[in-house]
Amino acid sequence: MSDVRAYAAQSSTSGVAPFAIDRRELRPDDVDIAIEFCGICHTDIHFVNNDWGATVYPVVPGHEIIGRVRAVGDQVSGFNVGDRVGVGCLVDSCRDCDSCHDGLEQYCENGMVTTYNGEDRHDGTPTFGGYSERIVVSDRFVLKVPDALDPAAAAPLLCAGITTYSPLKHFGVDKSHRVGVVGMGGLGHMGVKFARALGAEVTLFTRSESKVNEAKRQGAHHVVISTDEAQMKAVAGQFDYILDTVPVAHDVNPYLAALKRDGTLIMVGMPEPINPPVDGGALIFARRRIAGSLIGGLPETQEMLDFCAEHDIVCDIEMLDIGNINEAYERMKKGDVRYRFVIDMATLGN
Repeated sequence: MSDVRAYAAQSSTSGVAPFAIDRRELRPDDVDIAIEFCGICHTDIHFVNNDWGATVYPVVPGHEIIGRVRAVGDQVSGFNVGDRVGVGCLVDSCRDCDSCHDGLEQYCENGMVTTYNGEDRHDGTPTFGGYSERIVVSDRFVLKVPDALDPAAAAPLLCAGITTYSPLKHFGVDKSHRVGVVGMGGLGHMGVKFARALGAEVTLFTRSESKVNEAKRQGAHHVVISTDEAQMKAVAGQFDYILDTVPVAHDVNPYLAALKRDGTLIMVGMPEPINPPVDGGALIFARRRIAGSLIGGLPETQEMLDFCAEHDIVCDIEMLDIGNINEAYERMKKGDVRYRFVIDMATLGN
């Protein structure tokens, strides 16, 4: 398929604008999807601006994709035309390593293929993401979207949702645990919702007094103002797990002090050097841990979507006309969105 309408960045200073791309013809295991909605992740901005020095232009961002199946390859049996489906942060992996065999494709030992700014394993062409009217993806990397979920509000589940769900499930969070969540953005508000649905006692750590009522509306039992030394001292040694969603370098030592013996600080924000350095004594003398987690594999992501349908969980979103995307980026940089923009792809032709 040629001349598929999309929005792309041509350089680090160009912004995002209309652009025509090619999509491959169906391979036997492919699913052709007409995109209805695409969430905007802060990672999209990083790649558009080449903040990490790894962008290959032109880049078509978008890895929170919801749409309808248009066609399927000859070997596809799990999807039918008309099905509502999703595509997240990855569209392929080696499929042969231990991680892939375990359904943990995000940790593929030979490198996962990202939904955009990646390279197709078969023909070497660049992968283009969800800021487009169609996408073609191997059926292994396509997800079934339950009918109970609002499709627009479900789009960010494919990144923000699975990024917070995966570590909570991996560490076995349940009603016996006290869980802290650091930050109240796109990831943080989902972390609060999931921890609460898993039965944990949930506390939000925030720098802003203005987010106290909002955090409780999202499901937090308690809120701690992290800049208030007295409040932080009052919760020292109380938490089994703290999910840190902050995407920039910050001092993690106050959160380590809030963990119980054997407690775990789980980092899910984009990794940057920990600055200031970690207090080794806080780890050693209470056998505490710092762990990291990256999205989820396909089986777990499907599990997450089904869990959301069962517990009526979606992302809080603001709908967006794609023509306003550059303005939306500027708002995101200021934290002016509660909590995820989602593009209505019906506006692509406007």
